[in-house]
Amino acid sequence: MNKSAAHPCGLGQGVGVPLSRPAQRLLDALAEAGAYALPDPLREGALLVRQGGAGVSVARGHFPDRAGRDLVAADLAERTRAGRLTLSAAGRARLRRAGARAGARAGAGEGAGYLAQHLDLRRDRGAADAPLRDASESPLAWMARRRDRDGRPLLDAAGYEAGERLRRDIAAALMLPRTGTDWGAPRVDGGGPRDPASASDAVVAARQRVRDALAAVGSDLSGLLLDLCGFLKGLERIEAERRWPARSAKVVARIALGRLAEHYGYEREAVGPERVRTRQWRERA
Repeated sequence: MNKSAAHPCGLGQGVGVPLSRPAQRLLDALAEAGAYALPDPLREGALLVRQGGAGVSVARGHFPDRAGRDLVAADLAERTRAGRLTLSAAGRARLRRAGARAGARAGAGEGAGYLAQHLDLRRDRGAADAPLRDASESPLAWMARRRDRDGRPLLDAAGYEAGERLRRDIAAALMLPRTGTDWGAPRVDGGGPRDPASASDAVVAARQRVRDALAAVGSDLSGLLLDLCGFLKGLERIEAERRWPARSAKVVARIALGRLAEHYGYEREAVGPERVRTRQWRERA
């Protein structure tokens, strides 16, 4: 007997099984980088979704425990040794297919919809007209998905957001060489895109942000960040090109991204008083 027949809700292995509304909401919440679910210590029979690595993480919502069991039975989620519930490969594939259908309905085209079934196509936040990119090619996303023996991601949320912010600035600064003609590059006064005097204000500002970020990290780690966040080189390739020992790039990358997060003001842990006085919109004098 297969699993779909054995499960009372008809859930089995595969990405096409129907899900209840709470289970679908939990699946969407676990799609965030570094997100995981664990039993809520204050609510019996509930799951608490958190996002982040070591230290205090950010809460993302409460869900019934049955939703987690349904995802595990459908092979869309899995439990780590530490008892945390995380998204499985089948769960990511289901979300990519859902995104492909949504993209086709939004007018992204049949080609983009087909590719999204096999790739993780995304647009940068705040840029509705930006081209689609395959987020699965990013080594930052790989590090955020990869977990250690304790179930914690190799890259915490602060480091991931810092690396993504630098990647967006590098792309906006037009600092990387192109392999083909860019017909959409900004041109001012008839100048070509390689003319520094013809760069738009947005490009100049992005280049300044990149210079400030690399200077804050230091010359010893700036080259690594350019390879990791700019050229999207994998950790194994970085080790081979720099002749580093195996698995050493992971450690150095976490240090570099930690410095970058400090430059941007991203905190790994929540700081502040444990309890604060409740405030209202209107207080008596």
